[in-house]
Amino acid sequence: MIKRPDPRNFPDFTDRKIVDRHMDRLDTHGVSRRDFLALASAGVAAGAAAAAMGIPNAAVADPSGKLAYLAWSASTEYNQLVSQGAAAVAKEYGFNYVFLDGQIDSNRQLNQFEQLTTQQAQGGFFNILDGSALKRVSQLATDSKVYFGAVWDSLAWFTPFEAGDYYTLYAVPEEDAAHRGVSTAVFDAITKKFGGGNVIALTGTPGNWCEIARNRGRDAALQDFPKIKLIDQLPGKWLREESLKATEDLLTRNKEIVGVITQNDDEAQGALTALRQAGLRPGEDVFVGGADGTSLGVQAIKKGLQHATSGNSPVYTGALFAARIYDVTHGWQPRASERLLYWRSTIVTRDNVDGYIGRYVDNGGVEPFDYRKLSRVLHPDDWDPQADLYPIDIDHHWAGYPKPEGWTYPKAYADAKANGEWERVKAEYRDRYKIKFDGPSPRKKV
Repeated sequence: MIKRPDPRNFPDFTDRKIVDRHMDRLDTHGVSRRDFLALASAGVAAGAAAAAMGIPNAAVADPSGKLAYLAWSASTEYNQLVSQGAAAVAKEYGFNYVFLDGQIDSNRQLNQFEQLTTQQAQGGFFNILDGSALKRVSQLATDSKVYFGAVWDSLAWFTPFEAGDYYTLYAVPEEDAAHRGVSTAVFDAITKKFGGGNVIALTGTPGNWCEIARNRGRDAALQDFPKIKLIDQLPGKWLREESLKATEDLLTRNKEIVGVITQNDDEAQGALTALRQAGLRPGEDVFVGGADGTSLGVQAIKKGLQHATSGNSPVYTGALFAARIYDVTHGWQPRASERLLYWRSTIVTRDNVDGYIGRYVDNGGVEPFDYRKLSRVLHPDDWDPQADLYPIDIDHHWAGYPKPEGWTYPKAYADAKANGEWERVKAEYRDRYKIKFDGPSPRKKV
């Protein structure tokens, strides 16, 4: 018979002396008194008290455990900024963090995660080169009981539910809407100045979910501008150098170009260089759109070189995943609808670029988020997603991808949609969203 603790017998954790005494007895090196009590309010206190009374298999997690961000490449500014967000959360929460460079090699990323699972790590999250590798990651995570999350690419119709409990979160900006907004801003500028014209495009890695979703958004915007024609495109593969070469090729074989729609701000940087080398003036002769809201991208908008980007704040990406890994390793359990999430980007143009730069780029060292409030463990009563965060509808997300033979909706997902949990979570996140994504930093002094 399993011995279960009776909460009536727990110590009085409102007494500072009792808290200090139990922190000394438990493995809580580096945990502040405030964090200990926050853990208590999230339900881990029962485990802590049980460990203090000699009941096995219960303890407060040591915050020195390692978190890793496994990026497909450390050379892109986007991934560098994601790492900044994760590092900021790690610093605030009191645990170790490492940024791992996949060097554009999915096998290397797998090896890095496998090594992580041998180091008693809290977990890791991926921007993975090849989404199909997530199946193997899931097996490693389940075998080692190490949590992970993933942003951007994924195997089509493969969700955390098929992978198991240790795949805690798949989350991305809703790219159809975001890239439609960027493209609309660029096409509107072209129409106002030229009345219409020919545009070219740089795509991402062929077949990648993000590439397909951003292409859908771009093409949807084109439907609203019949005098604008997309006449050619080549892969930029998310990289500046590849995009420079691709844009040079596109300009060689196409004349009288008035617009370039790229798949991210690194690609936009490559396109801007190619345009200038060809004697064209970005922002005057040709309008350029990007994505991701990197510092170089928004600074180019400020200078009038790039016309628009989707400000999804890469720093937020890192912070969101780091906070999730912390929470699930400290006793919090997400509902089914919280394991697949979108957030809404801000469309950045010269009209609002100053506010975006002031919060996310040249912010004088003022962090853009209240990182502690992202945690359900540290702030159970007043947590705030700090972005318009909401559950993913997987039919919308993988529109255009054929379902694998025999595929059915995961039971947990189907139940959440049927019993109203999906809508309740959507409403709850909307109500909790107090610190606005497109407003000033919550840490900025008035």
